[in-house]
Amino acid sequence: MRTKLLCRLAPGPALLGAVLALVAGAALATSAPPDRVSVTWAPTQQLTEVKDNPMQRGWLRPEEWEHQLGDHLRRRADRVLAPGERLDVRIDDIKLAGAFEPWHMRPGMEDVRIMKDIYPPRIDLHYRLIASDGSTIREGDAKLRDQAYLQRATAANTTDPLRFDKRMIDDWLRHEFGRKG
Repeated sequence: MRTKLLCRLAPGPALLGAVLALVAGAALATSAPPDRVSVTWAPTQQLTEVKDNPMQRGWLRPEEWEHQLGDHLRRRADRVLAPGERLDVRIDDIKLAGAFEPWHMRPGMEDVRIMKDIYPPRIDLHYRLIASDGSTIREGDAKLRDQAYLQRATAANTTDPLRFDKRMIDDWLRHEFGRKG
């Protein structure tokens, strides 16, 4: 009887595989972003998102959303770049999706970001795509805007407060650097 009980408690191949997949997925999610994509930011106090929010409302502070969006851009860009290519991105200005409306400020609403069509996400950036030999393949400025951010589908179960901003970055990367053919 004891042997049978031990066999029932021992993980089977399916359970072991699921646990290994979860551990591997967690390791990838927390791994450092790729080195071949660099993201720099204009001084924080010059960014529209910070200037328009002098009370520092919201539960994400500038250093947190800069870090999250920078890591997201590095990981996603790494997927679309050809082997050997590098990408340098400088974020010159940003306004996150939504806004804080002071007239809605009442207890419990101080950190609530109101999502309306009139508050679309936007990012102004400069980029430089670099070949493996160090030569510049392409360089330019981009003004990312998503005027229809609330009409477009998003994952139904996402609670990521930066989901609209990340989707706009993904759209730009696909459009600007996605491989044709």
